[in-house]
Order: sequence, then structure tokens, then C-alpha cells
Amino acid sequence: MTSRIAEAFARARAEERAALVIYLCAGDRELAWTPALIAAAAEAGADVVEVGMPFSDPTADGATIQRASERALKAGATLAGVLEAIRSARDVTDVPIVLFGYYNPVLRFGEARLAREANAAGVDGLLVVDLPPELAQPLLEPARAEGLDFVPLVAPTSTPERIDRAAEAAGSFLYYVSSTGVTGGAAGAQLADAARRAAAVRERAGKPVAVGFGVRTPEDVARVAKHADGVVVGSAIVEAIESASSRDEAVRVVRERVTQLAAATRR
Repeated sequence: MTSRIAEAFARARAEERAALVIYLCAGDRELAWTPALIAAAAEAGADVVEVGMPFSDPTADGATIQRASERALKAGATLAGVLEAIRSARDVTDVPIVLFGYYNPVLRFGEARLAREANAAGVDGLLVVDLPPELAQPLLEPARAEGLDFVPLVAPTSTPERIDRAAEAAGSFLYYVSSTGVTGGAAGAQLADAARRAAAVRERAGKPVAVGFGVRTPEDVARVAKHADGVVVGSAIVEAIESASSRDEAVRVVRERVTQLAAATRR
């Protein structure tokens, strides 16, 4: 059975554009905001939504997403609460959802329990930033048993052997990190080079590759979309939520920004 994520990438390819993947941190500001923000991103053109699990030490993330995690944790967000928010979002949207985060909360929750409850809540895939494919079996096996895609990371420093290993673990797509820094940094024209490298990874892996880290503007999206199968935008969306004075304003601004980004995905 083809997953919703695979269908989203296939649909984007048929429409001659890159798939737009939007990240937001669950529980940012208030957990009650999260379902509406997921739905707003989907309505505005997101093909996939990454829902971040708040964590106290998000080492791969820049200051913007670190602040979002801090806000969510201070507001009382838990992994169980994040799954409940996703379940609520499923009442209004069928957009593919990737649960995104770090291994510590997964380990504490329990890998098999997370896979089971994530599937029941309507999650389609899992991306764990600090869990390399060669150590992923405790999560990968129950995830596959529940029909969840596993999304591995590859980087400019990844060897051909590591790309092969990531491809074996991958479900619907691989996530190509555009640089060796953290999320949120401006990469500018360097993104075009990263997208070309991601296309080479796709040829080797035989699966779609999305590019993230440093993609912020419609111009950035357009650079990446020329070569990559997907483009991931996170910090720019999180900033919109951070600056909003209310849930309704956050929904409005997220919808506006995603609409602009989606328009730039066409090749």
C-alpha cells in the first residue's frame, strides 16, 4: 500500500514541481494552536507537514526553533499531547504528517509504543535527527510494522556507503541537509549547489530527496525546486508563529507564507 507521503511526492512530480514540506513545532505558544496551524499549512499548499516534538536540547536546530521548543515545553507540551494534537488535526486535514525530533523523547516514551500510538493518531512517518540508520532498528522495526515511513538524513559529508544505508532504511524519501550547520541559517545561492547534490543522491538512492536547512524565502524554494524532489521550510514558519499576537493571526500568517512558498515550487 502506497503511503500518503509517497503519494504527495508522486503528485508533485506529476505536476512538475517540488513537494513543499513545512515544519512547525508542536505546542509552540499553546498546544491547542497546533491542529489549526497544521491545517492552515495544508490548505495553503504544503504537501507534507513535519510536526516537531519539543525537546530541551535540540542540537541540530538554530535559535528560532530552539526558542519554539522552549516555549512549547514551558506551556506543558508532552509527546502524548503532541500525538493528541495530531489526532485532532486529522478531523480537518489528511495532509501527510511526519513526526520530527530527537531520540531522547522517543526512548523515554518507548519505540514500540510510539510507533503504535503515532499510527493511531494519524502520523505517516518518523524523522529522528540524531538516530543514524545503523542504530535505528529498535525504532525502524516497529515503525515498519505500523506502516510508518522512516525518514533518514544525509548530508554533504555522507559517504556513498552511508547514502546506501540511508536508502535501505528510507520509506518514501530522504532528507538532505544542505549544510553542516544548524537550521535557520541563510544559505542563499549555495542552496542551488545543495539541490544539485541532492539530485545526485536521488540517482544513487532511487528514492525522492528533499532539501532542508537554510531554506527561508520563495527565492530559496525556487533555487532548490529546480533540482530536488522536495524542499523543506521550517524556521521562517516558526518565526511567523513566534511573532503572532493570537492563534488567528498565527493561522493567517502561516497560510500567507506557505501560499507564497508553494507558488515557488514549480520548475
